[in-house]
Amino acid sequence: MNLAPIVLFTYKRLDTLQETVHALAANNLASQSDLIIYSDGAKKQEDETIIQEIRTFLKTITGFKSVTINESSTNKGLATSIINGVSAAMKKYHKAIVLEDDLKTSINFLDFMNEGLNKYKAQKKVYSISGYAFDFKNQKINEDAYFLNRSWSWGWASWEDRWIEIDWEVKDYTSFEYDSIQKKLFSKLGSDVYGMLQKQMKGELDSWYIRSTYHQFKVQGLSLYPSISKIDNNGFDDQATHNSGLKNRYLTSFDNSNKKYFKFPEVIEINKQLQLGFANKMSFRIRIINKFKEIFFK
Repeated sequence: MNLAPIVLFTYKRLDTLQETVHALAANNLASQSDLIIYSDGAKKQEDETIIQEIRTFLKTITGFKSVTINESSTNKGLATSIINGVSAAMKKYHKAIVLEDDLKTSINFLDFMNEGLNKYKAQKKVYSISGYAFDFKNQKINEDAYFLNRSWSWGWASWEDRWIEIDWEVKDYTSFEYDSIQKKLFSKLGSDVYGMLQKQMKGELDSWYIRSTYHQFKVQGLSLYPSISKIDNNGFDDQATHNSGLKNRYLTSFDNSNKKYFKFPEVIEINKQLQLGFANKMSFRIRIINKFKEIFFK
């Protein structure tokens, strides 16, 4: 199998970074995979010490085919780091598996991602592959994966020919703002997406993900999800860059099976039942309930 490189982004989370790396190194395909790490520079003077501790740890990493460490002398921020880092990997390898420093992977995460990348390489309707999946209780899933109309940023993979088409400046945003039909359709991806895009364009948010999500909406791309999550997110605390609030909404089953081969959908189409479940998870009602819980438990 022609394996994709793993591109890992880290800032100042040494504890979760260590968990991420240790879990990743335990993957079946780790020793055959190239690991490319981007360590962002300190945003504040007081962060210099932890950044140096992180970089000392990075130099101890083994268990991969190769380990390449890129250290930034300045703070680029997550969006710029991911856009530039993933673009460089895509240019060289034509595909990439992307992780951040607060994601624990199952032992078969790389198996799932690489098998999906190889299977759907020529199918441009498949926009990306997600390692994370919600737990849809009482929903029978006959295969090991399914398609939804929105990607997820917690451990994902894609191909160069999809990635290079993204307009990071969102040049058509003005016309989109005047198109009520398109705004309504876009909002069906989740109650959060339109607000995120607005903030991005106002300079109040710096997110690679919402711009990628908007592009996926425009090209009507689908994302492949595992029937059982290959990712557990450990980044829900005060140090998280973008995650906040209680983790409860994102609690999910975690794949401990070490299954190495998967039954993927042959027909590339949305799983309508699971799409409804996903829409409920991302609904305004559920977000409000979660916000009240966050305030109450704090």
